[in-house]
Amino acid sequence: MLQRTIQAYRKFDWLLFGSAVLLTGLGLLALYSIGLGADGDFGAFKKQLFFFALGLLIVAVGTVGFHYRWLSFVTVPMYFGMMLLLLTVLVTGQVIRGTRGWIYIGSAGFQPVELAKVVLIIIMAKFLATHGRYTKDIRVVIQSAVTVVLMLLLVVLQPDLGGAIILASIWFGMVLVSGLRAKHLLTMAAIAIAFGAVSWLFLLRPYQKERIATFLNPASDPFGQGYNVTQSVIAIGAGQLTGRGVASGSQSQLRFLPEAKTDFIFSVIAEEMGFIGVLILLGLFGVLFSRLYVLAATSRDDFTLFLVIGTSVLIASETFVNIGVASGILPVTGLALPFVSYGGTSLVMHFVLIALMQNIAVRRS
Repeated sequence: MLQRTIQAYRKFDWLLFGSAVLLTGLGLLALYSIGLGADGDFGAFKKQLFFFALGLLIVAVGTVGFHYRWLSFVTVPMYFGMMLLLLTVLVTGQVIRGTRGWIYIGSAGFQPVELAKVVLIIIMAKFLATHGRYTKDIRVVIQSAVTVVLMLLLVVLQPDLGGAIILASIWFGMVLVSGLRAKHLLTMAAIAIAFGAVSWLFLLRPYQKERIATFLNPASDPFGQGYNVTQSVIAIGAGQLTGRGVASGSQSQLRFLPEAKTDFIFSVIAEEMGFIGVLILLGLFGVLFSRLYVLAATSRDDFTLFLVIGTSVLIASETFVNIGVASGILPVTGLALPFVSYGGTSLVMHFVLIALMQNIAVRRS
């Protein structure tokens, strides 16, 4: 048993793991800096450090503790269990910043939508591995869409616009790669427009509509909904080439930048570490995606391939949206930057995906 474990770890993808660890390290450095500016309140830093350690444990155990193919046999109970959990959070969840998206057990909070992203990847990987060659049949595409829309509606009702966008992105990205016809793309675009119209009329809250309206015209509400983005853009520009130095950024240290630990942590890094810090951040994401590409290219079957593609789509879409929001090119959605932003559930779930990818890597021939 020990010998097999050692042999398995020889195939461990250290570049994939190392890029995730270093990204988390950048996030911890930013959180430490924010703590210095909050009169020495390092609560967020300490919690994130704990969840980082938990993530490392998950990778150590998850890499060889089970065979990832077992997941393909439990997709049905996973789906219904996830739906039950999302219904539970709608009924009993705690409201934080206008979203009923948290379940608390004592002082420990858990955000089910983060788990839903991982579950959706596994469910779609199984579905496309079974029906992928038939995705040119619109009925198969609709069948997969219905499964996702039910989950999507429960997330929109929280309301969590950012989470819903990522779930939709995972589904769209995975179906697109499976080989979709152009006319089906047009059909999906029409469905998306219809869903967006229904959401605007009946599902989105007033503050979410204000965010979108402010995105289209930030100057219309510079001290309200447009304030966050304005301060974020100022912070990014202030960093210039080398940054103002750790714990020396005026926007984050003087608390001009709202949600600096989560939605706008990219702005903190840009201000304090400058363009060089941003290049390091993007470079680490580049390494991570390059290793995922290698893993996809060497996949031996469709289920494995779609697991890797789904993971890539999730991390890429979250990264694009978070940085896009911080840069002012996308409306505020409340999405974390993978591995970097403060958030225990998000960090742990991303390391679950790293463990899953390592599980695949060590079982390559």
